Amino acid sequence: MSSAAPPPPAPPAPDDRMPPGGGGPRGSDDSWAAGGLALGGTLMVVYGLFAVLQGIAAIADDEVYTSFGDYVFEFDLTAWGWIHLIVGVLVVAAGFGLFTGATWARMVGAVVVGLALIANFMWLPYQPFWSIIMIVTGLFVLWSVFNYRSTRVV
Repeated sequence: MSSAAPPPPAPPAPDDRMPPGGGGPRGSDDSWAAGGLALGGTLMVVYGLFAVLQGIAAIADDEVYTSFGDYVFEFDLTAWGWIHLIVGVLVVAAGFGLFTGATWARMVGAVVVGLALIANFMWLPYQPFWSIIMIVTGLFVLWSVFNYRSTRVV
């Protein structure tokens, strides 16, 4: 009586394989984008809060910021303060909306962050280092918003 070992199980068919990193159609790219979306929402909330504080500082005291030279986009600092305050509040609201993963929040967030990018580009003469940090952060937020693909079945 010889007992033979059972044959090894057959490998799964190519259609049955899961992509590496998860069940999404894009595999690990989807998990990176989902993490990027959560980080993007967090960055949007922080970004918006900093813009609100930036706006309050410019509204409260025009001597907080100085301008070097004459620029095409030269506005009164109080006007810049209101621009940053309004854009900051919109960015915070869209950032909280991103945590739900809703499509409307991603679209509103993309538009609002685009406006914030333009405002920070025009703010370069007043705070160049801070504006560059905000522009780079905004670009990452846009990347995460546009690259996220939900794997949920609605």
